[in-house]
Amino acid sequence: MLAEDPQIEVVGEASNGEEAIEMVARLSPDLVLMDIRMPGMDGLAAAAVIKSQAPRIGVLMVSMHDDTNYLFEAVRAGAAGYVLKDCTRAQLTSAVRSALSGDSAIDPRMSGELLRRLVAQVEPKAKPKPVDALTEREREVLSHVALGETNAMIAEALIVSRSTVKAHVEHIIGKLGVSDRTQAAVRAIQMDLIDVVPAG
Repeated sequence: MLAEDPQIEVVGEASNGEEAIEMVARLSPDLVLMDIRMPGMDGLAAAAVIKSQAPRIGVLMVSMHDDTNYLFEAVRAGAAGYVLKDCTRAQLTSAVRSALSGDSAIDPRMSGELLRRLVAQVEPKAKPKPVDALTEREREVLSHVALGETNAMIAEALIVSRSTVKAHVEHIIGKLGVSDRTQAAVRAIQMDLIDVVPAG
């Protein structure tokens, strides 16, 4: 399905987690489309290794289950989100493009539950170095990103253009050393960079 898209180049295909890790190190792709269930090392474990070795490479998980538990585990492993195995070609390519552009590949309706679980279970890490500090506006944008809002939604809330929001998100991703907005939200929670009050 992806190989038929002229704007997407499939540079390799692995049959298990260990092979995926080796191929990523050798090929340095922009994005890895990773099945959750595989023989030997599963996709979640492989994704965690890949993200630890190459944080800026995006990982998009593939699952048979539309379940926040799988989504939570995928994001904890470092994924930008996941797509369902029965998705259409348009849905798959859209998710891939979103992940490649740093956008979230997570249904906004699931983002709230995901955020609440992250706040409850992600252990805080050390504060970022001053050189990586976010500006006041970047923190504001990041708070909206963490709620699963799109650039359009953030632009409307902050009364700025979408291009301005996109630029802020790109700066945030770069400063936090992550590959996408989903992991930017995770890192922000870990580093206590934003104030989040979980609902419920």
